[in-house]
Amino acid sequence: MLGIFPQVEGGRWPAKGFVGEVIPFGALVFREGHDAVGAHLELEAPDGTVIDRPLTRTHSWDDEWRGLAQVTSEGDWRFRIRSFSDDYATWEHNASVKIAAGVDVELMFALGAELFARLAAESSRPEADRALFAEVAATLGATAGPQTERLASAYQKAVTDALAVRPAESLVTHSAWHPLRVERTRAGSGSWYEFFPRSIGAEQDADGTWRSGTFRTAAERLPAVAAMGFDVLYLPPIHPIGEAYRKGRNNTLDPQPGDPGSPWAIGGAAGGHDAVHPDLGTLEDFDRFVAEAKQAGLEIALDFALQASPDHPWVKEHPEWFTTLPDGTIAYAENPPKKYQDIYPINFDNDPAGIRAEALRLLEFWIARGVSIFRVDNPHTKPLDFWEWVIHEVNAAHPEVVFLAEAFTRPAAMQGLAKVGFQQSYTYFTWRNTKTEIEEFFTSISQETDAFFRPNLFVNTPDILTEYLQFGGTAAYRIRSVLAATGAPTWGVYSGFELIENVARPGAEENLDNEKYEYKPRDFVAAEAAGRSIAEDITRLNAIRRVHPALGQLRNLRFHASDDDSIVVYSKHLDGEFTPDGVSDTVIVVVNVDPHSVRETTVHLDLTEFGLRPGAVFGVTDLLSGNHWEWSDHNYVRLDAFTQPAHILHVSPPVDDAPTETERDS
Repeated sequence: MLGIFPQVEGGRWPAKGFVGEVIPFGALVFREGHDAVGAHLELEAPDGTVIDRPLTRTHSWDDEWRGLAQVTSEGDWRFRIRSFSDDYATWEHNASVKIAAGVDVELMFALGAELFARLAAESSRPEADRALFAEVAATLGATAGPQTERLASAYQKAVTDALAVRPAESLVTHSAWHPLRVERTRAGSGSWYEFFPRSIGAEQDADGTWRSGTFRTAAERLPAVAAMGFDVLYLPPIHPIGEAYRKGRNNTLDPQPGDPGSPWAIGGAAGGHDAVHPDLGTLEDFDRFVAEAKQAGLEIALDFALQASPDHPWVKEHPEWFTTLPDGTIAYAENPPKKYQDIYPINFDNDPAGIRAEALRLLEFWIARGVSIFRVDNPHTKPLDFWEWVIHEVNAAHPEVVFLAEAFTRPAAMQGLAKVGFQQSYTYFTWRNTKTEIEEFFTSISQETDAFFRPNLFVNTPDILTEYLQFGGTAAYRIRSVLAATGAPTWGVYSGFELIENVARPGAEENLDNEKYEYKPRDFVAAEAAGRSIAEDITRLNAIRRVHPALGQLRNLRFHASDDDSIVVYSKHLDGEFTPDGVSDTVIVVVNVDPHSVRETTVHLDLTEFGLRPGAVFGVTDLLSGNHWEWSDHNYVRLDAFTQPAHILHVSPPVDDAPTETERDS
């Protein structure tokens, strides 16, 4: 056996799964000569239960065997592949060829009788199967009987069904056991919403001064976020903000009186990472906010940014945690051309033990206050072994805690963070906009890095307003939300996206009047009333995700063809064996990724990807518009970016299984 999957770096780290996930397992299986081989998956749950599932050959021309299995509980699973010489398949092939040609006829019957007699003697098989195999052995060995009847006895359905479950194995080989860590469902599936608590309920007085929103006013926004169907509410840092080198509006270096500063410039007179900004309230107010969010069906994800403002208590108490330059100043954070004069990065080469202890203390502090998800800021600027250690320490005591890596960096670093323990990661999705880019990106996350890398497809962030969104209008926002909500089990929205906030600061890829540096209260109700909101679209997308379990999976995404270079087509299928109601679920997504045009084309589907025979005719219902059509392999579509840029089609059972070349209008 070669190429066993899923595995991460030869088992150095466990492959990942989440409760309810359907995972492909497999290996390359071959042997010398021409005899048939077979393979099974042995999947062991944390309680010791072993699931034995047959694997099937992917293609007749290669040696990859694969199969699907669903993991159903948290904990450390393991699996191995069992390969073997399939003696029945070998005999069946030889017998069907030779007996039909009149060559070695009785020899083939004798070999078959010997094989089934052996199977009938295996005490570990069910008694009914043993009796059946004994009858087959007798029939094959009865030289006086008609050849067709004798041969048919070995091909009957009861025989093939029994051997599908328990093959006729010899020369059995087991792979090594491989680790698989299964985490709670939210580690791999969910809908995230981000807002700044200080902006919710913020008010500007007549003299221009601002009064910050608080945890109490922010709680008033919770029902609306939950009503849009989100599961997780992500909060930027809620801690005191430094005064030194505070940034003003639009990232300027001359803050005006009352400018609140960047929440990521953590630490001031009121405390550091274990305090909340006095303008937001008290720790008790935060506790109340977390409880109200939970009551609304929302988990709180808290930003964990290991950095400090020049006013942070760490700067005086632990100056060794920072980098001192030759002129005696402390180095501030930079990501050229961006400069963060208000932030001091941590130097992990100095006092690593002390820094580790403090980081773990802070995480435990917020976990005790009800935080179970951490969005980690810039983890790629910290040592990989630190994250491996701290995530292991936290998850050993709190396996429910989820870490999201905000790692917009090189692929090796992003993937390394995922391998050492981060449950989720931001991705390059925001910059993948063309058909080719989307197909390459979605294929990579669903089929190439799926063993360890879980993408969280945020459509925007406070730092990212792409040119596509700046100039694509409402259509671009609808297109991106459809792709994100259906392309991966986890997606996210930063507040303001639903209001089509698309005016960029000149020369920058971020919003003008960036909320990082000022209060930004929004009138969501007025925007919806004026038709300047796509909150209804987002609500529908989250509702579709909840109803269709195929969209809750990552590894089942498959692309199909279209004749237009701006029409993207993919499907997600989940067999009834793995759905809550036992009914297969198939969703086809067709998206016009050109926000400036109307596109007409023919899409070409590989029906075998969702269990239908080529040429089958089946019903599809557009979950966005409610329209219903009959489709087959080749289908005409027209997508107007300004009115309906996408179809999300639910597939009904076939209405006609006869082949057809008809291209049906949608």
